Amino acid sequence: MEKIPTMKSISECSEIVGLAKYHVRRLVLQGKVKYVRSGSKYLVNVDNLVEYLNNGEAQTEAKELTENTSKIRKVGI
Repeated sequence: MEKIPTMKSISECSEIVGLAKYHVRRLVLQGKVKYVRSGSKYLVNVDNLVEYLNNGEAQTEAKELTENTSKIRKVGI
């Protein structure tokens, strides 16, 4: 069973991680962290934001690539 992600507003995330709101917003708009839009608000995946800040961009992208390829099944020709 997959864990339901914790989603917070940009303001709440900036308080949690100790960054300025504009920096968190920039990460969201650059697509470096996962988010959803709810009306005019951005709701950020807190776990993904913390992982990005701890590991950097290269490791986060590598993890997503392995997660996506694990769902692909091989087809015999």
